Amino acid sequence: MITPALPHAHARTASADASITAWALAARGGDPAAVDRFVRALHRDVIRYVAHLCADPQAVDDLAQDTFLRALGSLHRFEGRSSARVWLLAIARRAVADSIRYTAARPRRADLPDWEPAAELAQPRGLPGFDDGVALQELLAALPEERREAFVLTQLLGLPYAEAAAVSDCPVGTVRSRVARARATLLAQLAEAEKPASPPEPTLAAA
Repeated sequence: MITPALPHAHARTASADASITAWALAARGGDPAAVDRFVRALHRDVIRYVAHLCADPQAVDDLAQDTFLRALGSLHRFEGRSSARVWLLAIARRAVADSIRYTAARPRRADLPDWEPAAELAQPRGLPGFDDGVALQELLAALPEERREAFVLTQLLGLPYAEAAAVSDCPVGTVRSRVARARATLLAQLAEAEKPASPPEPTLAAA
């Protein structure tokens, strides 16, 4: 029997975040090598984050590009008071929100695919407890949006709760509550998915 388990946050070291923040500050000063390092260091995090927030998987790459264009255009205002990772993910969140507002103002076809294919490409592999056809993105899709965002930020992207709260613009306690509720829901869904199928009801032979 598989023991239900949820993914642990990816290890994030203070030195790694400090390096990324230093690259952002150097990029602000016009260092092209620092710009490249900054983008490469956070590109995957941005892709994974917007994939879990965006309703249109076809828009994920465009939203990631928009995020970095906004960030590079705003680097002159970045002073390093927060980590560059938190700063950039907050920009990504606004980019997704702006995209949603734009889409709502200009209705599109209702048969668009959902976000799951993009999230499938972004999610980590080999997570314990998510084998046997139980896909993480399918479980996440059932969560309310705010709980899903909190779970993705802390459990998949590895942000501390305080930084996730800064990205989401809400109190730390709210993030903790959302993550706890998300984990409880996911564990319940996982346990339900792992239940053996009920045998078919016996049928009476025709007389």
